Amino acid sequence: MGTLFQYARDSLTNLVSRMGTERDKASSSYYPLPFIADDQVLNAYRGAWLPRKIVDIPAFDSVRAWRDWMADGAEIEPIEAEESRLNVRGKMLEARIKARLFGGAAIHIGTGDANLAEPLDVERITKGGLKYLTVLSRRQLSIGEIERDPASEWYGKPRIYRLTAGDQAQVDIHPSRLVILTGNAQPDFELVGGGELAWGDSVLLSAMDAVKQADGTAANIASLIFEAKVDIIRIPNFMASLANEGYKTKILERYTLANTSKGINGTLMLDKEEEYESKSANFSTLPDILDRFLQIVSGAADIPATRLLGQSPAGMNATGESDLRNYYDRLSAMQALEMTPAMYRLDEAIIRSALGSRPADIYYEWAPLWGMSDKEKADVFKTKADAARAIAGGSGQQPLIPIDALSDALVNALVEDGSLPGLEAAIDEYGKLSEQEPSEEELAAAVANSNQPAAPQRKAANDAESRTLYVRRDVVNASEIKAWAEGQGIPDLVDDLHVTIIYSRTAMDWIKAGNASEWGSESGGKITIAPGGPRVVEPLGNMSAVLMFASSQLCWRHEEIVRAGASHDFEDYQPHIGLTKADVDLAKIEPYRGKIILGPEVFEEVMP
Repeated sequence: MGTLFQYARDSLTNLVSRMGTERDKASSSYYPLPFIADDQVLNAYRGAWLPRKIVDIPAFDSVRAWRDWMADGAEIEPIEAEESRLNVRGKMLEARIKARLFGGAAIHIGTGDANLAEPLDVERITKGGLKYLTVLSRRQLSIGEIERDPASEWYGKPRIYRLTAGDQAQVDIHPSRLVILTGNAQPDFELVGGGELAWGDSVLLSAMDAVKQADGTAANIASLIFEAKVDIIRIPNFMASLANEGYKTKILERYTLANTSKGINGTLMLDKEEEYESKSANFSTLPDILDRFLQIVSGAADIPATRLLGQSPAGMNATGESDLRNYYDRLSAMQALEMTPAMYRLDEAIIRSALGSRPADIYYEWAPLWGMSDKEKADVFKTKADAARAIAGGSGQQPLIPIDALSDALVNALVEDGSLPGLEAAIDEYGKLSEQEPSEEELAAAVANSNQPAAPQRKAANDAESRTLYVRRDVVNASEIKAWAEGQGIPDLVDDLHVTIIYSRTAMDWIKAGNASEWGSESGGKITIAPGGPRVVEPLGNMSAVLMFASSQLCWRHEEIVRAGASHDFEDYQPHIGLTKADVDLAKIEPYRGKIILGPEVFEEVMP
């Protein structure tokens, strides 16, 4: 005896409007199985600019900044050289483009093994064991039986891939020898269908309707240009006279002559009883319509319009920054969730092929996709320096953590984010702060060095009594900076280029300021600011233009003197070189990026 099932449906039905009935207009809408042939995908990619950009832009952006290896300096160089030899970055770009275009691609990890159907054992790869990398598209690789063992690494994936190598027989390749990349992943390929669809979908599949609509709209607008102006002439008894063949000939000759006359001298000659009218098409709303279709394409491709179309952001105060940040965040997640797992065996092979072994502490990080401007870099550096000074404590305050520990941590942070190029090498050469404890001789030298000769406009101090303090370092390579300033069109450059360390109107004991040699001074008391790093030209104080730069040495030296009892007119200290008080168009100035050599510290009193 069978069981009778009663089906119940909870929905709204309206017989008058036919809503919810078989005659409901919405009931005719459904989603068929999407399909696009490979030749159509290829033709669209080759012949239309929107499909090409949809495929290429995310693929290019995902490898544009590439990655940074974290290891000992002696290990990073061989790894990067191996990547360069094998063109890993270029191969990944090619594979990403083909995967997005056709729905799947792979990079064959070539180690010279005879039997490619066997799993790849990366631990057996020796130095130079990685021979080549070959990019293969889904069109070149067919799949074998699907792995059904849930305990297998390849569950739900093909057990083997078959490559048709020209006229030769098929070559079986184990999946461990391939870097497998897909386009739009299938939620469940068995529901969609097996076979080739196990790879994934082309990214154009879901966006193609939007692309066609945008291309069709643009083409129709272009055709309307030819109909922008239409001349209308009303002729008495025109339709009745068309029955006469001679009339047809005469009328064509008549208006051919009239148009010729109009084109030559702008005069249209008509019979008195004829009427002339010209109508122009209104295109004012067409750009907005096309923009809407292009925005739909941008949404379908999941690429911001500012990146896909190269257009400026629309709307008041719009910068497009949030859209780009979201886009780059998505790419960063894609790098971590898709590319890194797919490249795991390849990366292990690269490390062993470069070094001959696999040190356990080697890893890499994807480089940031969002690049900061020089101003943003300077702000970040300043924020870190301010935080470090707050932790170190002000005058008369105890630091929150030991200064040596804070110094080492700050050096590590500045090395990792690249705020001060060459800092790591300089630390290796000159040592850390914790390794530079002053000796009795250095303390005695600090007393002697504090008695610097006075500049003509200020009086020097010859004893340890409390007095105001002005400490500066003169720019040794001032000629280079003056040449740069001249090239940038900066007028009335000041004569004495220098960097102020402290300007204290509060009297203090100079001896407590200590010796600058404790802060990494070179021979002769000089310090060199390495080329690069954050540099900006902005107004400051009574100067219309100063060159701001980053220097942890100067910041820490300033803070040390403040803790010794000095005051400072500005809330925050920013190393800078004053340039001019004249009017300057700062937007047109490219900051000086060369090295800056500063002379020894000069101690003087602040003149009233």
